Amino acid sequence: MTRDLSGKRAVVLGLARQGVAMARFLAHAGAQVTVSDLKTKAELADAVAALADLPIRFALGGHPMSLLRGTDFICVSGGVPLDIPLLVEAQKKGIPLVSDAQLFLERCPATLIGITGSAGKTTTTALVGEMCRAAGRRTWVGGNIGNPLLDDLEDIAPGDLVVMELSSFQLELVTVSPPVAAVLNITPNHLDRHKTMEAYIAAKRRIVAFQKPEDWAILGFDDAHARTLALETPAQVVFFSGGTQVDRGAYKTNGQLALRLGEREEVICHREEVRLRGAHNLLNILAACALAGVVGVPVEAMRQVARTFPGVEHRLEFVREWRGVQWYDDSIATAPERVVAALRSFTEPIVLLAGGRDKKLPWEEFAREAVQRVRYLITFGEAGEMIAGKVEETMRATLGQLESIQRVRTLEEAVEAAARVARPGDVVLLSPGGTSFDAFRDFAERGDRFKELVRSLATSHE
Repeated sequence: MTRDLSGKRAVVLGLARQGVAMARFLAHAGAQVTVSDLKTKAELADAVAALADLPIRFALGGHPMSLLRGTDFICVSGGVPLDIPLLVEAQKKGIPLVSDAQLFLERCPATLIGITGSAGKTTTTALVGEMCRAAGRRTWVGGNIGNPLLDDLEDIAPGDLVVMELSSFQLELVTVSPPVAAVLNITPNHLDRHKTMEAYIAAKRRIVAFQKPEDWAILGFDDAHARTLALETPAQVVFFSGGTQVDRGAYKTNGQLALRLGEREEVICHREEVRLRGAHNLLNILAACALAGVVGVPVEAMRQVARTFPGVEHRLEFVREWRGVQWYDDSIATAPERVVAALRSFTEPIVLLAGGRDKKLPWEEFAREAVQRVRYLITFGEAGEMIAGKVEETMRATLGQLESIQRVRTLEEAVEAAARVARPGDVVLLSPGGTSFDAFRDFAERGDRFKELVRSLATSHE
């Protein structure tokens, strides 16, 4: 449907990073492109300027129904929900909806590795990219992480490797799967968008649903939803596990990370050699090794990366030590489950900063973990009061080491409070559990602001 784009009339909804890339790609391919966004031209000045040299029409400040007139297909950016009136009407009229992922997957000439999961997909994507490069392969990394790969398409050669992070939003519309696809885990997330867990799982499933028998599906064995997908893909299945020695795949055994893709087990490295903190990051490394292995990356390259990879920004990122206290930025933790994984990565007493905007997810496990592992909890943002309330309920029923809960309004106030209560030997951890949209553009902006505040502590508290 979107193979031959010349002369086709296309509407691009959403002028963020993905929308700009889709508009540019379609215009270069000869399509007649109209871009629509709820924001005004003034609010989107930079994005509009980036497309100024192309014959693109703009309908900004809303999504008028007139956009559907004569349209061949609509390209939907990940941030645009599929239940807005314009898209509901488009589907009634039989107008196809596509994503940037669909456009790229249809056209990528190289071996493509697609990675999705509720947690860990960015770190795993970065690890696979580094392993492929360590093996001397020309490698492109992008998608939901970093740059939209549509911008690189004309430079990608058949002998290259492409590592693509795919979100549930991107996968909702795809009708083609990557030849090498990973589902790391599927736990409650983005239910404010998908409404039900069933709809969320259905979106994730699409990464393997259209695979062929010669393709590869790499699945998290320890996650029931991911493991079950082995029954739904025609591809060859490889597992990774932190607790089970799988027949084919990557696993932890006797304190070592190992890989078995043929008859022989190969040791990648010892668990203590891994630089990344946390059991969840061991799983990310095992997933990366399984993915790299099926595209021919030697174990030596995997070992090199597993021993040296420092992590991805805003993911348990060490910021600094100040007055005997270590400060960590885990702003990517926009779901309670991710905070639980972060808390389990430390043995030190924790001062936890949690808050932001809730995604309608369950907080009970978080509350239990916080009572047991956190010394001092500071909540902030829209969800701060709700989070504090959940933890207080658990404190009344469960003994733990949590000494106190403090409520503040902003991240700035949270950092100030943490600086006052943290003791030498503590870890101060920003791991919010909610999105950043109550106060910041995205989790990266929130993490950057946190690091800025932490680095200024030397002057502001002397």
